[in-house]
Amino acid sequence: MRTLLFISLAFYCAQTAFGQKKPAGGATATVAPATVERVIRTLAADDMQGRASGTPGAQKAASFLAAEFQRIGLQPLAGLKGFEQSFPTYEVRTAAAFININGANISPEKALLVSGQPHLNWTDADEPAPRIITVGADGNLMREVRALLEPRENTIVFIDPAQTTAFARLAGYLKRGGLRPEKPAPFTTLFILGATPPAPVKFRVAATTTIRTVELRNVVGVLPGKDAARAAEQVVFSGHYDHIGILPAVQGDSIANGADDDASGTTAVVALAEYFNKKNDNARSLVFVAFAAEEIGGFGARYFSQQLDPKQVVAMFNIEMIGKEAKFGPNTAFITGFDKSDFGKLLQESAAAKGGTFRFEPDPYPEQNLFYRSDNATLARLGVPAHTISTDQIPTDKRYHSVDDEVESLNLTNMTAVIMAIGRSAAGIISGQQTPTRIAPESVTK
Repeated sequence: MRTLLFISLAFYCAQTAFGQKKPAGGATATVAPATVERVIRTLAADDMQGRASGTPGAQKAASFLAAEFQRIGLQPLAGLKGFEQSFPTYEVRTAAAFININGANISPEKALLVSGQPHLNWTDADEPAPRIITVGADGNLMREVRALLEPRENTIVFIDPAQTTAFARLAGYLKRGGLRPEKPAPFTTLFILGATPPAPVKFRVAATTTIRTVELRNVVGVLPGKDAARAAEQVVFSGHYDHIGILPAVQGDSIANGADDDASGTTAVVALAEYFNKKNDNARSLVFVAFAAEEIGGFGARYFSQQLDPKQVVAMFNIEMIGKEAKFGPNTAFITGFDKSDFGKLLQESAAAKGGTFRFEPDPYPEQNLFYRSDNATLARLGVPAHTISTDQIPTDKRYHSVDDEVESLNLTNMTAVIMAIGRSAAGIISGQQTPTRIAPESVTK
């Protein structure tokens, strides 16, 4: 069922959150450093256990964020009774008992199996025959097999041995990503690290798959617009609160705290909600969302996008990894997909107009495909000017996805300055004086 955010906004505009009175529009406000430090230390604490999707630690984080939205005085999203937006995912675990290709048994470390069939007994005699795919030494493995991770037909993929490193990353992804956004269809993809054997390919595969429904939660709050003519238009501020959970121990530490990735961005969402609520002068409606399941495929952003009319979303400020100084120095951040709309240019103009020294720069790491690797991409594919703001020097960040991504490694003073700059530079978009150009959906490809 589609839930259109704008349906109840006119109603919301006539009320204050939970009956609280707020100051007159334009009240002086700043991003509170105390809020920034308290929120990020809570989210990145060891007792959150790395906030992996579907774990008690992630639920604890969601409950904390919902309480923050209530404390601030946001409204629940239209159609929800509270701030948690629940949606089902499916945990799929496949255990391969036996794989034989052309008479040779395949060792477990050279085979990966993705299946929606509870009891798989698969041979080359079965009809229809599986599709055979080869990924060569120079291929982009993740790009070429992404669609095969949710099988719609039986497929065997032979991967050139030169792809050993990429195959290991795929294995790690599948190990972490046991959750899927849809109940799996009764088909199978078999990945084999090895050269394609001569045709015809003879095979025997036996495996068992368990499928379990797991409920995940986005956390969403709304600050209704004050201008009746623009209240149906939304500006989204987002970050993902999930991380990768528990890793093999390094010097006794096994918790991937995810302070920068992305407790920093989620903290920004909370701090900005507090900031804009104090200002109380937003013409357009503001939607604050902490996404689940970014690390395992962006499922939270996908579900969220299905509950709204993308034509009503005028901009999305997705915030990811802002805890360290950017390569451009302090008081700077970069914007992904800078050339896909004029969102970045508008923020640059706004930052300059404020008379400060803060600068927004284009993404300096286009080879990293960062525009496509965060939750902004889901809404960008729907035409929304949806971009990610970041500061991380990701090509050289050795703490990324490690147990060393702790609050102590961050520069909270600079992080607070980044959040403040986002809030101030968003003023034109929030007031309705600026409207970024739409993104051509066909340009959002990998």
